[in-house]
Amino acid sequence: MPGSNSPQPTGEGNKLSNFLCFAIYSANLAFGRAYKPILDKLGLTYTQYIALVALSEEDSQTVRALGEKMFLESNTLTPMLKKLESTGYIRRQRDSADERQVRVSLTSAGRQLLETDPGASLAEAIGLGEDFPAAQKTVARIRDNLLRATQAERHAAE
Repeated sequence: MPGSNSPQPTGEGNKLSNFLCFAIYSANLAFGRAYKPILDKLGLTYTQYIALVALSEEDSQTVRALGEKMFLESNTLTPMLKKLESTGYIRRQRDSADERQVRVSLTSAGRQLLETDPGASLAEAIGLGEDFPAAQKTVARIRDNLLRATQAERHAAE
């Protein structure tokens, strides 16, 4: 099926370059390599940076909501948030209405950091120009479709 994850029949057998999943996986690795020197200067990992961006979209999120948005479990997210708090970029506090919930907010230092737009220099390197929005939407659609399919399979197995 054209556009599927399986290699396409090309007469050349299974070639890694024909796998959509590998193209996306290797693009993710390339993004990581491109961001690394930029974020190293700021003392951030890519995941920390993405957490700050997610908080800039919606401040005072619960740890659980932030984890869902970032596709991270709390045992991965909590140590990272503690590190961001120790650097002064975020604040964590118990929800006054529900003490079981921890809310996470950007500090002014976190907002100032994001105002410098550390990833802006990568726009040209990506090389998509005006095609960028369409490519981003397509990749997000692939992700969402796969999540729906795996959730449906998980529910059917229960």
